[in-house]
Amino acid sequence: MKKILLSTLLISSFCSFSQEHFSGISTSKRGGLLSAANNPAELTNMNTKFEVNVFNFSIAMANNKLSFSDLTSSDNLEDKIFEGSDPVNLRIDAQMYGPSFAFKKGKWAFGINSSAYIKANVVNVDPNLGEAISNGNLSNLLTQTTLSSNDNQRLNATTWGELSFNLARNIMDGPKHKVSVGSNIRLLFPGAYANFSATNLNATLINNFGDISLVNATANVNISYAGVLANNYNDQSNYNEFFSQGINGFAADFGFNYRLKDEADPNSYKLNAGLSVKNLGSMTFKSDNNLSKNYTLDVSGLESLDLNQFENVESMAEIEAILSDPANSSFFQTTSSTGDVKVKLPTVINAYADLRLSKKWFLTGSINQKVSDDTESDITTTQNSYTLIPRFSAKWFEAYAPLASNEISGFTSGIGFRLSGFFIGSNSIITALANDGKQADLYLGMRFGF
Repeated sequence: MKKILLSTLLISSFCSFSQEHFSGISTSKRGGLLSAANNPAELTNMNTKFEVNVFNFSIAMANNKLSFSDLTSSDNLEDKIFEGSDPVNLRIDAQMYGPSFAFKKGKWAFGINSSAYIKANVVNVDPNLGEAISNGNLSNLLTQTTLSSNDNQRLNATTWGELSFNLARNIMDGPKHKVSVGSNIRLLFPGAYANFSATNLNATLINNFGDISLVNATANVNISYAGVLANNYNDQSNYNEFFSQGINGFAADFGFNYRLKDEADPNSYKLNAGLSVKNLGSMTFKSDNNLSKNYTLDVSGLESLDLNQFENVESMAEIEAILSDPANSSFFQTTSSTGDVKVKLPTVINAYADLRLSKKWFLTGSINQKVSDDTESDITTTQNSYTLIPRFSAKWFEAYAPLASNEISGFTSGIGFRLSGFFIGSNSIITALANDGKQADLYLGMRFGF
């Protein structure tokens, strides 16, 4: 179990660079495929008839414990993340958009794009549990720690690929007003999945000079895995599996867009606003080593569960083998077991408005609000965010500075630039460097229109 916690931290150190990807550039006046990923109705607002996306990449990490200097120093992360009394929350999220193409014809706009995703998360982990497991065997003292949590404490990772088909149409396009609707239909290619969770954990941790045991313990435990993440989860190459299992899932996004035109400038507007519902769907993993198993943990009386046996495990399959070992069978009672691993995407409502203040100055406000409960064991996670983006926008150059309030990492501020079809930015670089913030991210990309 110690290895599980530490491996997730190692992944975060590797990524170390908000869950609102491409903030600023996705609401750019230029429009295009990135805007359509944010709201499919935006595809009709492309400035050119055709657009080709070469490559876009975004990686983000948000947490409520580690500062940017902690991440860059990499010293004693396992100690610092378990400080304090608040549950540990950490989200790592990477998106990669590959070759993609879009075009407009009359009132219609069409697009096709490929993408890949990585998500790794620590959700609501009790710092007392993490501290005891991470450092207990290094202690020379006899300690006792009481654990009591109604949360679903999760360690979770998911990888998958997508092929998306975009369709948008103008339903009104007059001299002053333009209204469009759109949808993205997404084919999902499950890659790999791993989940370890404990719900309603109540227990006492005993550290007897490095021998850690669990007494008077009750909890509901889930372990699920599929694909290469059933194997060594410390191997970073296992997080590169995106399209390995073929098409086995579907998702959809739906969007609405309103534009108040600038009659004096057909390439601009006075107001551009939109509303979209994203990630309506799920995927089912179908590799040969799939497993989803639920247990009831019950350690009572004078019995104790030895936690040191989890110390050197390096795979979810090894953990499952320990839970199923006859020596532990009296503690872990199987309540259900299946080879079907179905994972839901986190449904999000996205709303935004981009207001032109003067000829080249704009101000954007956006909300990303999840409507699904990401504490459940069968769902990937995201975080709520509220963003304000002042922007200078010319034809070939654009600069913007996102200011955001995030559910996990708090306040962040960043900066981004676009030069023709190339862009680079970060939602949090200013607070990370100036105020030692708890979020780090970076995105860049290249596309062109004709």
